[in-house]
Amino acid sequence: MNTETLDPRYRDLDLWPTQLAVEAMLEGQMAAIAALQSQTAAIAAAAEQAAQRLGDDGRLVFVGAGTSGRLAVQDGTELYPTFGWGMERMVFLMAGGSDALTEAREGAEDDADAARAEVTAANIGPRDVVIGVAASGRTPYTVAAIDQARDAGALTIGIANNAGSALLTHAEHAILAVTGSEIVAGSTRMKAGTAQKAALNLLSTAIMLRRGLVYEGRMVAMRISNAKLLQRGQRMVQDIAGVDAAIAAQALADAGNEIRLAVLVASGQSVSEGQALLAQHGGDLRKVLQQLEQQG
Repeated sequence: MNTETLDPRYRDLDLWPTQLAVEAMLEGQMAAIAALQSQTAAIAAAAEQAAQRLGDDGRLVFVGAGTSGRLAVQDGTELYPTFGWGMERMVFLMAGGSDALTEAREGAEDDADAARAEVTAANIGPRDVVIGVAASGRTPYTVAAIDQARDAGALTIGIANNAGSALLTHAEHAILAVTGSEIVAGSTRMKAGTAQKAALNLLSTAIMLRRGLVYEGRMVAMRISNAKLLQRGQRMVQDIAGVDAAIAAQALADAGNEIRLAVLVASGQSVSEGQALLAQHGGDLRKVLQQLEQQG
C-alpha cells in the first residue's frame, strides 16, 4: 500500500531543522487536497444518488476505524447544526464503539463480524446511504460493513487512499484520493486523513445541496443555538424576505427560530401555511418561493 511505504526523501526527517520539517509537512497537506481534483465527478455522482435515495426518511450511515472513523463521525455530527439534518437520520458505526473516538482501539478494525452484526442491528436497508472510509481501503471492519449494507439494499460509498482496494471495488461509488507515502511513514492521520476530511466535507455538503437545504449560498436549515447564530438567522430572513430587521426578528421568533419558515412568515404566510408549503416541497425553500411567485 502506498500509504504505508517509506519515502526515502524523509528518512532523516528527525534531523531536519524544525521549520524545514514543518514546510515539508505543509507541502504534503496541499498535495493531499490536490489529490481530490480528479474525483469531483465521482463525488458529484455519489452525492446526487445519495440525495435521491435518502428520500424523506433515509439515513446517512458513517463507517470507519481509527482516524478514518473519527473523521467520518466528525463530518456526520456537523450536519445537524449546519443543515438541520436530524440526528435520528444518522448512524455511526465506529470500530470499537464510541469509546474509540477518544481512545485508540486499533484491534477493533479487524473485527468483520462486529461490523456485520452492527449493520444488521441498525436495520440498515434500501432507504439508507452508507459511507465507508479507510486509508488502506482494506480495513476488515469497514469493508464488511459495506458488504453487509450493500447486501441489505443500501447505497454504498467508499472513500480510500489506495487504488484497487477492496473498499473501492465493493462499494457502488468509489472516491479515491491517491496521497501516496506519508512524510512520517504510515501516519495516515496526515496526508490521507486530510484528503478524507475534504472528501467527506465535499460529499456531505453536496448531498445537502441536492436535498434543498441550502438557499442562495446560505445555511437556511441550520439550527439556531446561540446568540451569534440568532443574529445570523435574522440577517438571512431580512435579506431573503426583503424586510427590515424588526420584522425579520419577529418572524423568526414566531417561527420558533426555523429560518426557512421565518422567511415565509416574513413574506406574508401564516406559520401553518408556511409549514404546509415546506412539507409539500420537502423543506426546499427555493421550490416554495418559486411556487409562491408563480401564484402571485
